[in-house]
Amino acid sequence: MKVRPVTHHVILGKGQIGSTVAESLARRGDTVRVLSRSGGTDTDSITHHKVDARDRDALLAACRGADVIYNCANPGGYHQWEAEWPPMAEALLAAAEANDAGLVMTGNLYVYAETDRHMTERSALAATTRKGRLRVEMWEEAVARHRAGRLRVTEARASDFFGPGTTQNAMLGERVMRPLLAGGNVQLLGDVDAPHSFTYIPDVANALIRLADDDRSWGRAWHIPTAPAVSQRDMVDGICEIAGRSPARITRMPWWLIINVAGLFQPHLRGLAETRHQWDSPYVMESTEFTETFGDVPTPFDEALGETVEWWRRRIAEQR
Repeated sequence: MKVRPVTHHVILGKGQIGSTVAESLARRGDTVRVLSRSGGTDTDSITHHKVDARDRDALLAACRGADVIYNCANPGGYHQWEAEWPPMAEALLAAAEANDAGLVMTGNLYVYAETDRHMTERSALAATTRKGRLRVEMWEEAVARHRAGRLRVTEARASDFFGPGTTQNAMLGERVMRPLLAGGNVQLLGDVDAPHSFTYIPDVANALIRLADDDRSWGRAWHIPTAPAVSQRDMVDGICEIAGRSPARITRMPWWLIINVAGLFQPHLRGLAETRHQWDSPYVMESTEFTETFGDVPTPFDEALGETVEWWRRRIAEQR
């Protein structure tokens, strides 16, 4: 195994993934530069820069001197992907090439076909949705440049996020965690009893850093260590048990209401129509290749759910 010493990190995005990666790198003594549209407050180990990643020249300047660049950003909503991802992706590739930096991309499972079989890194990139095809095109362009010797790239693919810091656009976000911890009931999407893979935020951050550090990662995609699939009902029941409350009543939110009605006021919700299959059917990923290669294992489900509940309790208490 050849391990490349990495000390200068540039992270695009300061959401739950980017922030967790930055904090982990800072704790081990590396220098970290975080790029985002709004900037942020510097610390001793982390500097924040206000950058629009669609601006190629601005991103090139902000990434100068990087050993590795992490793409932990996403456009603001599904409805913005087709307009914003292409210039962002091109600017990131240019920045990696210009600095001879490794590029670690945070990916998802949209690249695969709609299926109820277990998804692995060997599954065909046969997405039929617009968002899925866009992610396929981004990856294929990046890996083509890798094969041509122009840059080093890898992609870490995860299923739906949960964990500390996940507040919006997630199954265990505001619309579920807050009412559950207040003793209320919840509405969920799709088949609440279908097995579904959920990837824990700290495991995502650890995987990104592992891939950046190890030369065995380059030139291919990896599935982030993810615990065995559970249902949405299992998630809700687990939260109730940890919180010491009675089981919550779960009702199913109709798709027509989300897409046709709520989507009028929140445009990003209209994009959920393309991902409906992920919630109406089993949606299961395997991550054994990562574990067998690098040795990392997913955080046990009960531990991850407990830490998520504790984070939400602190958040709610601080907001009172």
